Amino acid sequence: MSKKAFIFDLDGVIVDTAKYHFLAWQKLAQELGIEFTPEHNEELKGVSRVRSLDIILELGNVTASQEDKNKWLFQKNEDYLSYLVDIDESEILPGVLPVLHYLKDKNQLIALGSASKNARPILEKTGILPLFDAIVDGNDVSNAKPDPEVFLRAAQLLNAKNEDAIVFEDSVAGVQAANIANMTSVGIGDDKILHEAKYNFKDFTFIDVSFIEALIN
Repeated sequence: MSKKAFIFDLDGVIVDTAKYHFLAWQKLAQELGIEFTPEHNEELKGVSRVRSLDIILELGNVTASQEDKNKWLFQKNEDYLSYLVDIDESEILPGVLPVLHYLKDKNQLIALGSASKNARPILEKTGILPLFDAIVDGNDVSNAKPDPEVFLRAAQLLNAKNEDAIVFEDSVAGVQAANIANMTSVGIGDDKILHEAKYNFKDFTFIDVSFIEALIN
């Protein structure tokens, strides 16, 4: 059986920590007098923390000094981390664990490719850190998706060719990054939003073994 590299984004793909990002950004936006809705939040998916703040400030036509921005970025992250204190394996999205365990049983390579700077603690708290052969997160890369740096580094760490890599993503920027890297993109979420992905599933409960088998072979 051939070995492939399966690369997973974190927020919104493996765990539902995206909701905590939303709550932390919304709290900050409210303090700045900016309306921030779940629809606005779509624009932040797969985007770096710094760029996310800029998008929110643009929504409210707010200009700010770098000093203020740094303060708000720190505050947002502290709020976000406070939500993460109590997370456990119940945060893992439905259908994800069977896929990870199946890949492990088939001796496939598994990596994380995430913009999150908190990826490792999240994987530890949810108990799935040992399932990953490589982790590339926001601390390891300088370019945000759709730049493919995060996925290219993950493939490198796994000693895999780009064309042998399969990326699971819930953001438009992430799907674009996988496509730019010449990897197979699998969109997790709304196929109307993620229409650039090669394959699309509403969530992991819709992915069956035969699909994973076909990707491996």
